Amino acid sequence: MIDPKLIREAPEKIWAAIARKHLQVDLNQVVAVDTAWRAQVQEVEGLRASHKAANSAMAALPKGSPEFRGKVAELKGVSARVKELEAQLKKTEEALRQALLEVPNLPHPSVPDGRTAEDNVVFALHGAPETPRPLARPHWEIPGFEQAFDFARGAKVAGAGFPFYVGEGARLVRALIRFFLEENARAGYVEVHPPLFVNAASATATGQLPDKEGQMYETTSDQLFAIPTAEVPLTNFFRDEILEESDLPIYRCAYSPCFRREAGSYGKDVRGLNRLHQFDKVELLKWVHPATSNEELDQLSEDAQRLLQLLELPYRVLLMCGGDLGFAQSKKYDLEVWSAGQKRWLEVSSCSNFESFQARRAQIRFRSSETGRPEFVHTLNGSALAVPRVLAALLENNLEADGRVRIPAALVPYFGQEHLSFG
Repeated sequence: MIDPKLIREAPEKIWAAIARKHLQVDLNQVVAVDTAWRAQVQEVEGLRASHKAANSAMAALPKGSPEFRGKVAELKGVSARVKELEAQLKKTEEALRQALLEVPNLPHPSVPDGRTAEDNVVFALHGAPETPRPLARPHWEIPGFEQAFDFARGAKVAGAGFPFYVGEGARLVRALIRFFLEENARAGYVEVHPPLFVNAASATATGQLPDKEGQMYETTSDQLFAIPTAEVPLTNFFRDEILEESDLPIYRCAYSPCFRREAGSYGKDVRGLNRLHQFDKVELLKWVHPATSNEELDQLSEDAQRLLQLLELPYRVLLMCGGDLGFAQSKKYDLEVWSAGQKRWLEVSSCSNFESFQARRAQIRFRSSETGRPEFVHTLNGSALAVPRVLAALLENNLEADGRVRIPAALVPYFGQEHLSFG
């Protein structure tokens, strides 16, 4: 949620900033509701002042006098009007909150202009994706793949996009999760094991609700939501709390299964491990001082990149343009690994700065040493990393002539052997 003061003071600047995201927002509705709310607040405060003045005047009058009785009647009328207006004000406050929830975060000035993914900027390139790999093939075409990654039985049990990981496939997934957690701990992130379901308030705080893309699975009877990422429970860890400035920055990481409907995803680009309804991911979360959030974003991206370097995977970093920036992000880097078999880039991490957008929704603040007043923290998060596409890249880039897959040296201690064998 953005600061409503920004809309009041410079609506034209807000219009221009939102236009860079190419999103449709009825900002006039927000302005209208905010204007009505401020007028009601002013009227209520004026009536309360009148009530206080009348009460003071009545105290000086002889009880039972005509003047006294007149003031009693006046006070009753004012009280009734205040009660009526307070009920209206409560409704208007909720209408304003709902209107503000529809306003996206504003892009940082350093975000490049653009409408689609084609306009994203290649910020960095690591490794040599053009290196010939004559043995590489799409991972779902590797002989024996379906024995370690059983999509057919997963579809029978749950539906498409819910595979079984079997034998060495399951061990490799577990090895990657352990590797990610241990390496992130070495980088200073404290591990948290989060809930896998959240309430509506938590999903609203991080921007998943209102769910504009229909991504979240909901339990209708309990009104809980299966998490699409550990970002949601982690961010809400400090919801409605005031932190000490000396506690910042705070770094946390969490492993969780993630659940997403992925509505509208079809075709070859979503085959195999490319896009699943349930997948494993390790998430990094930061709560930081506003003055350092841009530097913290760069470091967050570097922490995720370090894992790809240890896994010996070619990758690139994209700086997302305004039109490809999410509803809640102010600035975002995407990390993509090279898929040698598919000959395409696969996103494995998004590292985002939300500035105060999520913190304002979640009421996460710190007490400023300069002002002594609570101020909103900045929140950042990034995947480090999402398992399925990293796994796909490992299978495709490291396939050997005998049909086995070479395991990168950094991962061997977690997997327990130097090769994965199918069959």
